[in-house]
Amino acid sequence: MFDIETIRHSLAHVMAYAVQELYKDVKFGIGPAIENGFYYDFDVEKPFEPEDLQKIEDKMREIIKRDVPFERIVLSRDEALKTFADQPYKVELIKDLPEGETITAYRCGDFIDLCRGPHVDEFKYLRNVAFKLDKSSTAYWRGSEKNKMLQRIYAFAFLDKDELKAHLKFIAEAKERDHRKLGPALDLFMLSDTAPGMPYWLPKGWKLFNTMIDFWREEHEARGYEEISSPQINSRQLWITSGHWDHYRDDMFSIATEEGDTPFAVKPMNCPNAMVVYKRKLHSYRDFPIRYSDCDVLHRKEGSGTLHGLLRVQMFRQDDSHNFIRPDQIESEIESIFEIADKFYKIFNLTYRCVLSTRPDDFMGDPALWDEAERVLGNVLEKRFGKDGYQLNEGDGAFYGPKIDLLMKDALGREWQTGTIQLDFQLPRNFDLTYTDKDGSRQTPVVVHRVIYGSFERFIGILIEHTKGEFPLWLSPVQVGIVPVSEEQFDYAQEVANALKAHKIRVETDLHDGGMGAKVNNFRKMKTPYTVIVGNEEIANKSVSIKIRGGKQINNIPLDKFVSVLEKQIADKDFTLIEQF
Repeated sequence: MFDIETIRHSLAHVMAYAVQELYKDVKFGIGPAIENGFYYDFDVEKPFEPEDLQKIEDKMREIIKRDVPFERIVLSRDEALKTFADQPYKVELIKDLPEGETITAYRCGDFIDLCRGPHVDEFKYLRNVAFKLDKSSTAYWRGSEKNKMLQRIYAFAFLDKDELKAHLKFIAEAKERDHRKLGPALDLFMLSDTAPGMPYWLPKGWKLFNTMIDFWREEHEARGYEEISSPQINSRQLWITSGHWDHYRDDMFSIATEEGDTPFAVKPMNCPNAMVVYKRKLHSYRDFPIRYSDCDVLHRKEGSGTLHGLLRVQMFRQDDSHNFIRPDQIESEIESIFEIADKFYKIFNLTYRCVLSTRPDDFMGDPALWDEAERVLGNVLEKRFGKDGYQLNEGDGAFYGPKIDLLMKDALGREWQTGTIQLDFQLPRNFDLTYTDKDGSRQTPVVVHRVIYGSFERFIGILIEHTKGEFPLWLSPVQVGIVPVSEEQFDYAQEVANALKAHKIRVETDLHDGGMGAKVNNFRKMKTPYTVIVGNEEIANKSVSIKIRGGKQINNIPLDKFVSVLEKQIADKDFTLIEQF
């Protein structure tokens, strides 16, 4: 009878009703329905504890058993201000409403709330709904850091218990995979208040990071990409020329003088610098495509409330490239980029789908060029994926051109926007870029902006959660852990380590005091792919015994065979570990 959003919104009011009955002098914020549930913001004397959430949930169930209707009330502005006189957040919302706007409130029992609705007719329609209060957190009133911090309670709500049970199982699995927990536990990265949203990469994490960059470089150099690097701090004039100063200034870190001027800014993207590099000399139509790739550090200002581990940061690196081409090369160039994307995502055991985003309201340049760019991207997608093989997202393109976003799906079925392919007719004109065509005329090149990983930070965060920290062998910071049974085998353990290192296999040998079992368990906790155990029998046979991550133990494998199998597995970039030696 009622849709799930209406039910969730109604439950948000019931939760506020329960809080009103349990706590004194509560000031109410807002309580909307959201994906999978609802939340409500409260101004209370002290933060909610886990035991408070259980009390509130129990009180909600008690309230729902009452035979209470939701009553819609239409109020004049003066009546609304009088009704909510003791609720400052409601008064603020009322005062912000346009003159003449219909103001409605909903009463249920002893609780009344300013609300547009709709709601269920009576509490009885909520009795069979499955809900569960999840957590409390903090949130600035109306999302502004200038306002007071409120206490927000989140809850899940579904039409039946099986849906709720399945979602709670999903949430539990997601928590186990949370990169913000696994990353520090695996000694990959750390976050610090010294630099909000700017990760510290630790030795193991930096090894993983550089392994990804090495793979990226190898694949792109083989395809004719040339890597460049450019200044971190650039004149404001560069950003004015590119158009970013008008469209992106609020998201940039600017450097002000004593006079208050901002002549320089830290770069948030590489595009304008690539234009400068291209313009350094004359180009012929024969030179194309020219592909300038780079992975310089970038900085973008984000609100403190939006920062989220590696997934939303203020300092990051992208596997950027700006590909300068002739108009007749557009389709072939984008097709070649898809070939790279297919290879990269397959190696990481990820699938993706495409979204085509078109001209936004604040677009720059000639609408006719935009129409042409959108038509070309649509043709490429239709040829590759079919007419219904991609999604259209009207009005969400970059200010200088339409784009194809690549949305990847992880092991939990969640989608993440990582790669992007943007077709740009505008920036080359802003920078007056040209090339000499066959007939000797001066023409303007087209630029394809593209990333495959996207931000390395975000991609690694996704990968940690996708793999649960169990990286494929080729990517693991430590590929083999070595444990001698006792001090008697220390020399052979070092010999095994040297044999592996000679083939560029990353090794960590535990020669510390302590029992063998504890050392093996430590490598297990660090999710090391293979743990080698060496004792007297292995010394005698020039062999190793190995414990495979998450699997069985295999004894007495010849050392040279172990090395060759691992070397091949690393070269092949297998996603799963080999258990047959």
